[in-house]
Amino acid sequence: MGRVVPVDFPVTHHVMAGTCTDMAVVERVIDASPERVWAVLADGWTYSDWVVGTSHIRDVDRSWPAPGAHLYHKAGPWPLSLRDKTVVVHSDAPRELVVRPHLWPLGEAIVTMKLTEVAPDRTKVTIGEDFTAGPARWVRTKLNDLILHRRNVESLRRLSDVATRQAP
Repeated sequence: MGRVVPVDFPVTHHVMAGTCTDMAVVERVIDASPERVWAVLADGWTYSDWVVGTSHIRDVDRSWPAPGAHLYHKAGPWPLSLRDKTVVVHSDAPRELVVRPHLWPLGEAIVTMKLTEVAPDRTKVTIGEDFTAGPARWVRTKLNDLILHRRNVESLRRLSDVATRQAP
């Protein structure tokens, strides 16, 4: 339970350090500095570029990614897309961002993104995610873990693309 499995392997019910809940956890090393990756996380308008399932960013508070700031999004395909928000819970630039995405009527999640420099211009990004409220929390299964794992593997691939293609 106290280990992180490389991104190529399924992860289920791994406890991420500093959290009080089981989370689906994935990680990826990105060829960019923590500051460069943080710049992408700190630009709420890029979330639809890299967060799988987010189809459109409707608005971003000027204070993003400060605690309490909101990002307003649409998730899912039209015409079934849901309009909701994501709230910053904790922000420690350029090391950690914790957000609470809302996607009602499905529920809410907690997502922790940790950035660790592993070499100059190389950053290990770890994402842990778990449902915290609503029906999605009640149906906690290995299938949910697998879906979150696959989603976050792809989100990290996209985050890498955005962080490495944009000039600092």
